[in-house]
This record gives sequence, C-alpha cells and structure tokens, in this order.
Amino acid sequence: MIFEETNDEYRISTDRRLLDLTMIHGFLKAAYWCEGIPSEVIQRSIENSLCFGIYNGKTQVGFARVITDYATFAYIGDVFVLESHRGRGLSKWLMQAIVEHPELQGFRRWLLATRDAHGLYKQFGFKPLKSPDRFIERWSPNLYKKT
Repeated sequence: MIFEETNDEYRISTDRRLLDLTMIHGFLKAAYWCEGIPSEVIQRSIENSLCFGIYNGKTQVGFARVITDYATFAYIGDVFVLESHRGRGLSKWLMQAIVEHPELQGFRRWLLATRDAHGLYKQFGFKPLKSPDRFIERWSPNLYKKT
C-alpha cells in the first residue's frame, strides 16, 4: 500500500519508484551515522525497509526508512531533510507521517538512534531507554571507512 500526504508545497510518499537513490546516497555517505556507506548497501537497505520520501515537486528533499516486522517492532533510521529545505517543519511532518502510518500501528517497541535530534523525537514519545542495561549491540563503527 502506497501512502501519500501533501501540503501546499511538499509531498510525503512511500512509493519507492519516486526515490532518488543518487541524492539519498549522496547525503548518507557523508552522514555521521554511516559515513562512506556504499550505494549498493543503501539500495539493499531501501529494498528491505518501508521508505518515506519528501518531495518538492518532483525533487526529493528528505528521506527516512522504517525497519519493521509490521507486528511488534520498528526501528527508524536514515532520517534527513536537505539543508536547503530545513526550518519548514518537514522533519516533524515526516515523523508524524511515520508514527501515524496505518501499517505501523500497535507496536510494542519503536527504536531509533540519534546524536543531535532528541528534541524532535521527544515530540513523538521517544525517551531514553528505560532499561539500557537490557540492550546490547554488536557495532562496527568503521565498517564503511576505507583504510
């Protein structure tokens, strides 16, 4: 099911055919959370996620993806709005579209990771982990960096 929502100037859509993979890769390969990520990895991550694009006309200006089992759990990742379109409430609108998406309801747990956008996510009910001692990770921070 393709989800779309519009306002005066922008549109949010889950239609993967609209995604600008070159723009998405261009942004993400420089992002602090996945610096140097290869385009093939981005492509595979998009194929296996529910993706949300923000568009100004036909030009993509934002992105987010949700990794989910569609029953109990969702992880939100790779959220961004291009700098030239920031300050217009687009990230807030994008998050609202994600948490209200009809296929993403009734989950027991949502997760995401951020270094600097806690204020945005707090508006949508995200809080620091209640029991961080229960969460463990296997992390490879330099996976995409060329040696």
